[in-house]
Amino acid sequence: MTPDPEDTPMKYDILIIGAGPAGLSFARSFKDTKLNVLVIEKASLDELRDPAPDGREIALTHLSLKLMQELGAWARIPAEAISPIREAKVLNGDSSYFLDFDSRNVDDGALGYLVPNYQIRRSLFEEAATLPNVEILTDTVVESLHTDEQSGHVRLSNGETREATLIVAADSRFSSSRREMGISSSMQDFAKTAIVCRMEHELPHEQIAWECFHYGRTLAVLPMAGNLSSIVITVHNELAGEIVAMDEAEFNADIQQRFGNRLGTMRLVGERHSYPLIAVHADRFFANRYALIGDAAVGMHPVTAHGFNLGLRGQATLAREILRAAARGRDFGSRRVLVKYEFRHMRVTRPMYWGTNGLVALFTNEQAPVKAVRNLVLRIANNLPPIKRIIKNRLTETTS
Repeated sequence: MTPDPEDTPMKYDILIIGAGPAGLSFARSFKDTKLNVLVIEKASLDELRDPAPDGREIALTHLSLKLMQELGAWARIPAEAISPIREAKVLNGDSSYFLDFDSRNVDDGALGYLVPNYQIRRSLFEEAATLPNVEILTDTVVESLHTDEQSGHVRLSNGETREATLIVAADSRFSSSRREMGISSSMQDFAKTAIVCRMEHELPHEQIAWECFHYGRTLAVLPMAGNLSSIVITVHNELAGEIVAMDEAEFNADIQQRFGNRLGTMRLVGERHSYPLIAVHADRFFANRYALIGDAAVGMHPVTAHGFNLGLRGQATLAREILRAAARGRDFGSRRVLVKYEFRHMRVTRPMYWGTNGLVALFTNEQAPVKAVRNLVLRIANNLPPIKRIIKNRLTETTS
């Protein structure tokens, strides 16, 4: 019996689940190729075109800057929205001693660059949406998927189906498609919440980023344009609601005092946003005709600011392997290609993920012996140049 043409699903080379930064940058990576790409996104087209500010500021490494430039997205971000980080300081508890990283011997004299998340999302959408070989289907959810020897198949919330040589999931650290494809993951719920906002202050920040591991909470103060800083407060979940609901004048005074009045008078600008802190690392990055990128592969604790950077790096790694295979006329969705991607990305993400979780465990432990160890670790890192150089290279990613 000949199948009804209307029942035959539309076929693509690559189908991407999720139009976040990882999914959009991955789609954009296939500019000027013959590969047809479909992006499935549950949000509306208006939300992608004009994403709302969400309080999150992304610290981009030099490698991420290079990738954003190659994608064409960097040129779309307003210059006034980009703030270089010239120096970073780490404080422990009530001690005045700090671990310091400067930008000497670093390109452009910056450790990294702070950019609003919504600006990044908008720039990547504008790039991907212009490509004739990329289709973005919004207001749509992937309800189920399966793969066979030749391709992957998805059933959508509108009742339609789509087929692709390779399905790539970029659908968050709580990826439902990852579970459906039988890929397990290591997950750590820190039982903490990150509260983010912007604050204006009396004194200049001099482009210095501060990470203050106070007892009971963590306070990050990150330099933005002018006398403006991004504030990130990390507390146990039971305290988060109280801080978000705190009277504005009380909140201003509290942050100013906890930061030791280093920036003079501080004033909240805009809203306070809160996000639960849960880290995830998939045990594998691929299955048959299926691969993971972005937070679906690795969702990081924000303390080392590497979540977005790993997502951008991972999609570039996968895209490179796909393009190499396609250029040679090989099956770019094959196990052979996906194994290479997993090997290259896993050797970067695994040490970063477990190292970050270990750092969080050390610097949030309130037991007296551990507090002493924390001080010792900062002093060792500050006074042993080889160790300090390794940490600095990890933070800046001046090389891949």
